[in-house]
Formats: sequence, C-alpha cells, structure tokens
Amino acid sequence: MAPPPPDPPRTPRPPRARRRRASLLPVLLPIAVLIVAAVAVGSWLQFTERQAIDTVHTAGSAAADRVDVEAVVQRVDATANELVLRVWVVPRGALGEADGSAPVGELSLQTSGATLGDLDFRAHERIPTKDVQVALMGGSVSDYPFDTYETDIGFRAQLDGKEVPVRLLLSNNDTLFAVSAQRAPSGQAAVMALEVSRSGSLLVFAVFMMVVMWALAASVLIGTWYLTTRGEGVVWPALGWMAATLFALSAFRNTAPGSPPIGCVLDWFAFLWAETVIALCVIAVVLAGVRTALRADDGPDDEPDGGPGDGKGDEPDGEGAGGPGPGGTGDLGRASTQ
Repeated sequence: MAPPPPDPPRTPRPPRARRRRASLLPVLLPIAVLIVAAVAVGSWLQFTERQAIDTVHTAGSAAADRVDVEAVVQRVDATANELVLRVWVVPRGALGEADGSAPVGELSLQTSGATLGDLDFRAHERIPTKDVQVALMGGSVSDYPFDTYETDIGFRAQLDGKEVPVRLLLSNNDTLFAVSAQRAPSGQAAVMALEVSRSGSLLVFAVFMMVVMWALAASVLIGTWYLTTRGEGVVWPALGWMAATLFALSAFRNTAPGSPPIGCVLDWFAFLWAETVIALCVIAVVLAGVRTALRADDGPDDEPDGGPGDGKGDEPDGEGAGGPGPGGTGDLGRASTQ
C-alpha cells in the first residue's frame, strides 16, 4: 500500500503583518516627536506670556504716608491710538482713613499730558475706581502685526493743596498687547515711559495666517497648472474648490485678532497677493477648460467623410450607407443637399 501524499506546505502570513506594523514606526515616531515639541514650545510661550501679564511695574515713592495709584491697562485701541487705564487710588498712612478707602482731605491727582483729564476726590468720601484714556504716539496700525506705540503716564497728588508722595503700580490686562515700562525719576510724583506692542501669541498667529494664505495660493496654483497642462476640460469640482478657497480666504483674514483695517502689513505681505493669485487661477482654469471642451465638440465634424468602401456608416447588414442599395437608389441625403 502506497503511503499517503504529504500535505502541501503552508505559506506563513504573520511575518507580513509584522513587517507592515514595523513599517509604520518610522512614520509615527517623528509625528509623536513633533507633537511633543509643539506642545512644549506652546506651553513655554503661554507661561512666559502669563508671567508678563502678572508682572506689576512700580514707580514713585515708598514713604509710609503716600498715595498709591493702581493702574491696570484694560484695553488698547490701536485704531484710535489710545489705551484705557482703570485707576484705583488708595491713600496710605496718615493720608487716608477706613483702610485707605477715603482721603482725610480734598485729594487731587494731576496726570501727565498724554492722559485725558485729572482726578479729584472729596474728603471723607469713598474713592471709586475710574477709567482714564491715555493717548498713544509713535506707531501706526497699518504696521500690524508689527506695530509698536509709546506713551508716558504720570501722577502727582495734592492733599488740601499740599503735594504728597505718590507710588504707581501698573499692570496689563489686555492679552492682545504686551506692555513694558521704564521708570523716570520725578521727585514725589510717579512717572513711567510705556512701550506697547502686540503680544507674542498674536504675533505668532498673524505670521501663521500669512503662511497659510501663501500655502493655499500655492495649492491652487499647482492645481491650475495640472488642469491646464493635462487638458482636463471644465472640471467643476476643482472650480468649486478654487472658488471656495477664494471666499474662505477673506473670512479667514477677518478672524485676525485685533480686527486690523484693510491695508496693513498682513494684507500687503500675504492676503491681497494670495487673493489675486487664486482669482487669476480660477479664470485661467475656466478659459482653458472651455477651450478644451470646444475642441472636443468640434472634433467629429472635422473628420473626413468615408467613401463607399471605407466601412464607415455601414448599415447593420454590412452594406454601405453611401452605396447603392438593393433597389439601386442608394442614400441621396448628402447628394440632395449639394
């Protein structure tokens, strides 16, 4: 009796699966490293910006009997070239009563020339917080997001007509702007020279917007080159994508923080040129597609007519349409037209 035939060898499949899983590692590892690096850089930028916001700049006298002026930058209006300070005045020591909520006499605060209006408080009455406007100089909003402004703020206090020491504590509450201060010696008054510029997060986002605008314009330009050189005709999905990009770019520009006016650096560096490139690409694709479609429509009419024996226009039974039929008459349609 003959032995049974051996079983056919089986092809192992797990090694292929292992090779596929191993091939993803060189791709996933750089992506993971990039994500971790991006989160680390973002955390560092957020921490440094938070530290800058929490910083309190101090100028003036540290005497026991003084007037503290706590000023907080609430809002910076670059279009109007002004910033809004929320001022809280606290008389200390013998100059105040009820823990500094009211002055012991008539208190008057004279501000610097850039500040609009002085502050007056009645004796023995609670001191409320007040908002004052400060004019900005040396900058233009057309330089957005690289615009920088300068101004001076100062306070001089008089209690019942007698000058008293002042200490100024300045902080910033506007996350769209960064404020740096430099103290200026002025005796019993408190004076600071301020420099106001866009915050780091706003600057990063504005630069990112310009990069995205140019990237979208380059994508549309590459798509236009492909469609016009391949003779694809009128490709409606491509035209819809290009037109959507044209209008989406305008909406994307309007999301710029701080609402910059038209004509700033953001527009001249990226937005206006990207819109121009995309609009020209849409026009070029339409013209090239229409021309290709017209050529395709005119192609069959330009072909030469076949003779009686070329086989073109034959009937299903194999007889030519131009040749004489069984009755000897043939097709007189073309001859009749001549």
